[in-house]
Amino acid sequence: MEKQLMLGNEAVARGAWEAGCRVVSSYPGTPSTEVTESAAKYPDMYCEWAVNEKVSLELCAGAAVAGARAMCAMKHVGVNVAADPLFTLSYTGVNGGLVMVAADDPGMHSSQNEQDSRCYARAAHLPLLEPADSQECLDFTALAFELSERFDAPVMLRLTTRVAHARMPVALGERLAAPLKPYRKDIAKYVMMPAMARSRHVAVEARMNALAEYAEGCPVNRVEMRDTRIGVISSGMAYQYVREALPEASVLKLGMVHPLPRRMIERFAASVDRLLVIEELEPVIEDQLAGWGIMVTGKALTGRQGELSVNRLRSVLGLPEAERRAMPAVPPRPPVMCAGCPHRGPMTVLKKLKLTVTGDIGCYTLGALAPVDALDTSLCMGASIGMAQGFERADAANAARTVAVIGDSTFLHTGVNALISAAFNQARTTVMILDNSITAMTGHQPNPNSGRNLSGERPPIDLAALCLACGVRRVRKVDAFDLAALEAALKEETAADELSVIIAGRPCALLDKSRRPAFRVDPEKCRGCWRCIKLSCPAISKAGKVSRIDEVQCAGCGLCVQTCPFGAIGKAGGEV
Repeated sequence: MEKQLMLGNEAVARGAWEAGCRVVSSYPGTPSTEVTESAAKYPDMYCEWAVNEKVSLELCAGAAVAGARAMCAMKHVGVNVAADPLFTLSYTGVNGGLVMVAADDPGMHSSQNEQDSRCYARAAHLPLLEPADSQECLDFTALAFELSERFDAPVMLRLTTRVAHARMPVALGERLAAPLKPYRKDIAKYVMMPAMARSRHVAVEARMNALAEYAEGCPVNRVEMRDTRIGVISSGMAYQYVREALPEASVLKLGMVHPLPRRMIERFAASVDRLLVIEELEPVIEDQLAGWGIMVTGKALTGRQGELSVNRLRSVLGLPEAERRAMPAVPPRPPVMCAGCPHRGPMTVLKKLKLTVTGDIGCYTLGALAPVDALDTSLCMGASIGMAQGFERADAANAARTVAVIGDSTFLHTGVNALISAAFNQARTTVMILDNSITAMTGHQPNPNSGRNLSGERPPIDLAALCLACGVRRVRKVDAFDLAALEAALKEETAADELSVIIAGRPCALLDKSRRPAFRVDPEKCRGCWRCIKLSCPAISKAGKVSRIDEVQCAGCGLCVQTCPFGAIGKAGGEV
């Protein structure tokens, strides 16, 4: 059997392909992004980036009801966006198999919160599988499609960052011929009006009972009996930590985390002297066991915050930590916007004008860090426009001091509705769309403003025309590298007595292949005022009492030239 080294995310995509999946739709979000990027490499599956997670799940729901196997992938906060259709899909059920991949981020490596998607499976009454390595990612994905069709329900596949982004050899199989299931009109099943929903709720409870019975003999739940003094129940990456930290302990390894196999757990609990539940984030398994009257210890040892690790686990159990190779001290390196990033200019001007800035999710969120310090808030995708309106309604006298900042992809994700609401309710908020024509922070995935999609070239959406169609009368475009124009636009639009939109545009620096000449500092003219340093550009640093520019990193955006009051910066190789 052929083997290949794969990320967990790549293995999920392979598992979908082998299971005969036909349709994949997602919105990018670390740590789930590679699932769809990898799926797009298989010609037998139609793959697309949707504008948000709700739309992607709804597309997959349509494909599944029509009879095709379908899959969507998202990070944990994306599940919040998709929750509306998800809960009702539990009622309607499916036709072809439907798998929803939810990638949680314990430790918040790239997220604004820690969130446990297992809680969604319980609340929505859905089966949930949790793989512990790349091979299980492939196998569990294929199993998820089978269970979805067998039990007439969407199936959640929960990953965490370490599982999604770890590599291991994976045994590959062939693609299953999964024919399109015939669609039959069934209003009582698929139209969720109250009368139909009441009977479907009964069907959901019956399905959960059947799934609980299946879980008792499910092949992905297994007991590993060793020393009976300690028994551990675990799943996912936490299982890997348990096996390394407590190699002699008996383990009940759960692959199906909801519903839980009660009789299996009770037998295991009775066979060991001390029972532990080791799980990251919320006490989902522990609380269920406690509700059944099973004596168990879990979160009292590990807590609810952050990632677990082998040494953290050994420490809370009073065991000596495993030996670690001594690593040299590394100076802290806070994240910064790239050299030549088109978000740097708008952030610089926003700070200069001392405006209150409601921010959003994207690379520009880095504008909250020193020395830029421009952002005041960052809540969730699309929140900036609504929050700016809230500032205005709370304190109308300072409405002219508030600006909502949002990226083009985030604007299309959930910002459009907020802009329509602002126009409808006659807000006087100023919105600045930072248009770099890509979804940059998650790895440069295309969006409707990029001019291309996963399957080929498409005309880009016209952001200005879209804003006008939303009811905004004042819409203007500005070069994101022109500080004077940005300042003039912000002063004029914040002073206007109506809603306005500024579109500050330049391509992402990592995609802009037009190489502009680098700049250099003339040490004789530099006065060490450090205004260029305050741009927080990684190409600019202090060299004693003057600034210097690393010509290798410099992207030639020219912002430093515009900020230097002494004319000390000019093109490298030319006169300053």
